[in-house]
Amino acid sequence: MDNATRLQYLEAMGIDVWVSRYPPIAVQAPQAVEGESHYDESSAAVDFQNIPNVVNPAADCHPIATEHLPPPTRPAHAALASEQVWTDLRSEVAACRACKLCETRTQTVFGVGSHQASWMLIGEAPGQNEDLQGEPFVGKAGQLLTEMLRAIGLKREEVFIANVLKCRPPNNRDPQAEEVAACHDFLQRQIELIKPKIIVAVGRIAAQNLLNTQQPLAKLRGSRHQLDNIPLVVVHHPAYLLRALTEKAKAWDDLQFALSVHQSLEN
Repeated sequence: MDNATRLQYLEAMGIDVWVSRYPPIAVQAPQAVEGESHYDESSAAVDFQNIPNVVNPAADCHPIATEHLPPPTRPAHAALASEQVWTDLRSEVAACRACKLCETRTQTVFGVGSHQASWMLIGEAPGQNEDLQGEPFVGKAGQLLTEMLRAIGLKREEVFIANVLKCRPPNNRDPQAEEVAACHDFLQRQIELIKPKIIVAVGRIAAQNLLNTQQPLAKLRGSRHQLDNIPLVVVHHPAYLLRALTEKAKAWDDLQFALSVHQSLEN
């Protein structure tokens, strides 16, 4: 659906349309990868920039200058991690039988996006849709995540998206400690290959596992954390926002904070 048609459709539904104040962040051309997420996303479609009955929180936010930012540069580390390295890692993940999730999965969910991404988003685990399609954050929550990225000038294919787990837990239950441990090396190698400038932990469970903490999401949001010397920020999971539309203002705060951290790395 083209943008004009989408706007007409949203207007007909009585949904206010937001226009981002911030121009797109220049990035290098993406390289597509396969891919994953958690949560069973069966609720109605919601556009992050067009959630109804919520006042646009951006109106009260101080703008973050982006027009003078230089294009992000990416180190030529090992020829940007040869495709063979990625292919081998993806094959290892697909063949993994290190925990019992291998017995109930349809397929593994490796990750998707640009191998040259300066942003890496990490969710919790694949949900039903992800298990079927083999790609993270699909369905309604995935569409919302795409809109969240677009709100700060990023395209989905310009970032890299992965999960703590590469297999879906039965009935979308929380990951168990042994499952997280079994997948840890895979995620660690993805981070080492990407060498992102910033990591965004999507949701409470992802954040707690990545940071090895039991602090609640409210305590983790709005702070700059570190993971392997890489800045990490925590944002609400889009599936939660689909259930709690009034939390959109907090989500916007999270995104602005993540953008400000990323911009500080360019200075």
